[in-house]
Amino acid sequence: MATHDTTGPAAPQRSGTTTMDHDDWMRAATEEYRRLLVLLGDLDDDAWRAPTDCTGWDVRAMVAHLAGGAQWAATLRELLRQSRQGRRLLPDADLVDGMNEVQVRERAGDTPTQLLEELRAIAPRSVRARARLPRPIRAMPMRFGPPLGTQPLGYLYDRILTRDAWLHRVDICRAVDRPMQLTADHDGRIVADVVDEWAQRHGQPFELVLTGPAGGTWRDGTAGEAVELDAVEFCRVLSGRAVGDGLLATRVNF
Repeated sequence: MATHDTTGPAAPQRSGTTTMDHDDWMRAATEEYRRLLVLLGDLDDDAWRAPTDCTGWDVRAMVAHLAGGAQWAATLRELLRQSRQGRRLLPDADLVDGMNEVQVRERAGDTPTQLLEELRAIAPRSVRARARLPRPIRAMPMRFGPPLGTQPLGYLYDRILTRDAWLHRVDICRAVDRPMQLTADHDGRIVADVVDEWAQRHGQPFELVLTGPAGGTWRDGTAGEAVELDAVEFCRVLSGRAVGDGLLATRVNF
């Protein structure tokens, strides 16, 4: 059984998973971009126009966001530029929404081929830049505003950027009605990390069974709420893409 290496309530016991460190997250980011690019490279024009679970975004807009997000993660200058532009475009919105708007607007005229080429070129550069962040920099607190709040910079560069790409792959597969490639050693570890954060956020005893290749079993305490559902659907619920009640109403960042 593994334990979580952050402060807060003790991590739940779980089957068949281990806590991810910085190097693990960078390997996961590399693999996630690889799977995403394989998926996108097989889409026709109609698929790129398919609406997604993210309001107002079709697949093309979602890939514009992914390319823009990989771009700012590659250089501090681009992060600062998108932050400034986002505040100008959406002064009343949180920082993340403003940056997302910049990413999509600036690529509004790009074709699917152009977006795919950009993402294919920037993704490895982005992961290399994230991998090189020194530990003291990753530990620095940064105020992101809602929904992220104040978090260590490494929380964004390790977890959130990887989870974001992963969940958008879920979105795209659903939008174009394609099966999602899922494996325990990649998707299962991402889901397990989400479970850990979810458990820390609600702080209640629970028994959790997640089905499918990315699933597993978790237990924290006794006489807790029992939850069983598909692992990917669990993450969709915690992200706000689907409705959950009880402990499933606790949101987790993606």
